Amino acid sequence: MTEKPSVAATREDIYRLLAACYYPPTAALLKELSCAGLAEMLNSAAPDAVEPARQMASYCSASMPEEQLVEYSRLFLGPFKLVAPPYGSVWLDASKIVMGASTARVAAFYDNCGLRLADDFHELPDHIAVELEFMSFLAFKGREAAMAGDNIEAGRLSAVQQEFLDNFLLPWLGQFTASIVEDGESPLYQAIAHCTSAFVTEDMARLLSLSHV
Repeated sequence: MTEKPSVAATREDIYRLLAACYYPPTAALLKELSCAGLAEMLNSAAPDAVEPARQMASYCSASMPEEQLVEYSRLFLGPFKLVAPPYGSVWLDASKIVMGASTARVAAFYDNCGLRLADDFHELPDHIAVELEFMSFLAFKGREAAMAGDNIEAGRLSAVQQEFLDNFLLPWLGQFTASIVEDGESPLYQAIAHCTSAFVTEDMARLLSLSHV
């Protein structure tokens, strides 16, 4: 069974917004997150993610980009020990370094889907924002196929999304989320982490349910 285009559009937007949260914060992003739009989208897509999304909106309304950039840098950039390295290889590979073997596997997966990172893009393939953006892209392509009446392609893309979540994002998302939550010093990013984990987990369950109908 394939999903409705309206559902795919909602998922596409949610993945896009969550991806943006893991890039350096801007005034435009905080303004977008401060409204209740994300929480409203999550009402039907992932109920467990609604409350963290509401918390995100509250924190963003009271935040300045400069304040959150300090927290963003401390959590994800350094220059000292990172609280939550945003790269899958750090969590998945025995070497615990960036650009590990799993990074190459993610890049190969993108390539098999006809995508590669732009030459002027300076993040690694297994950065959490990139992986979330990839899921947004797949939701978009699935919606295109469904709207064109190509249910075979839409079903294939649904399976690709399951494969990507199962093999690449979900295996490290829990540890990554826990590191942000246990740090306990950044309410906004704790809410973002909770929201991301809840949504992705529920989205995987939804994709699996579609494949069994």
